[in-house]
Amino acid sequence: MNPTRFPNRTKRRKVTQKGRRKRVDSQERDIPTQSFTLDPLIQALREQASEDWNDEWDIRDSFDAAMDTLLPELEDAERAFMSEHTLAVAQSSGLHLLSRKRAAQLAKLAEEENCTVLSSLLSVKARLHSRILRRVVLDRDPPYGRSGSLTPLRAPQPISSVNRQVLDALYAIQTTPYESSFLSRLQGYSPFRHTGVIAVDWETRTPWMELMDDIRDHYNFSHPEEDPAKEVVAPITYCTLQPCHLDQVHDLLARVFWEGIDVSDCLEHSPEKCTIVATYKQLVVGAAFLSSPQETYITYLAVRSGWDNSQIAKSMLYHLITRNPHKDITLHVSINNPAMLLYNRFGFKAEEFIVGFYEDYLDPKSPQSKNAFRLRLRRW
Repeated sequence: MNPTRFPNRTKRRKVTQKGRRKRVDSQERDIPTQSFTLDPLIQALREQASEDWNDEWDIRDSFDAAMDTLLPELEDAERAFMSEHTLAVAQSSGLHLLSRKRAAQLAKLAEEENCTVLSSLLSVKARLHSRILRRVVLDRDPPYGRSGSLTPLRAPQPISSVNRQVLDALYAIQTTPYESSFLSRLQGYSPFRHTGVIAVDWETRTPWMELMDDIRDHYNFSHPEEDPAKEVVAPITYCTLQPCHLDQVHDLLARVFWEGIDVSDCLEHSPEKCTIVATYKQLVVGAAFLSSPQETYITYLAVRSGWDNSQIAKSMLYHLITRNPHKDITLHVSINNPAMLLYNRFGFKAEEFIVGFYEDYLDPKSPQSKNAFRLRLRRW
């Protein structure tokens, strides 16, 4: 047979077989599938058994009735077995088998507490078997102990006996007090430095300080062969009136106001509220006084010459006001006194103009006016 004569016969036969296979598959799909179940048989047996039961006693002897009475005993026996078995396993290996019910409870607990099941399981284990877990943890050898990398500590050296003569000699040493020491000569010492201190100012530079620095520099420049003189830097200290201040305070008030002013009685009437003294090292450079805490009348406010225009008066007035809160403060001031500007900054207002208020106090040749304003700082 010539193969070229029928070139498509083989191909046509394959197509026919393929189409036949498709028809068979479609026929198999069209056959309805029937599910197999035992429900009809069980129902028939149940109906036949119900016909055989003549009375209630026959129903009690049925399988369901018998199992209903036996199930609680079986559950109790299972729990007892599981508890004994898990206790034996825990004592031997530290493990504890969980029932399905307990596992479900742990999963629910983990969801409520927003944590993992493992963490909730560990927390329960730690509460139920704390001794077993502690023994398991403590009995394990740490990795550094197994590696042998630790170096044993050397035995402590025995303490030698104390020589009592050396101790007595050390205790007999007496230190020199600071006020009598050489260090106090270098840094300066004031017996009232730490008594009644209110504030310390390290930043203020007064005209007198600048003048002393210029004199010192000029002397060092004129005498280069000598060692340069050095000045110990000290702050301006604001404190309450002390007995050691009285002489300098009286001299300052006599220079600024008039002779015969005595403020010794201020030491007996609340000096912590009514007195402010500004000192530089041991020099009194300013003072301010109230008549009493009840009257709150400013009697004197003075600054040493050469130390003015340096915020010292402002600081003293500020401390007087803050140490007497919730009270009006009054004063008299000459009408041409520059201190009027200072008082206005703190809120003092003129209440009265008094003619000749200072006639009995000021010298006739004094440039200050004898007339005065009565000022008040209202706090309410």
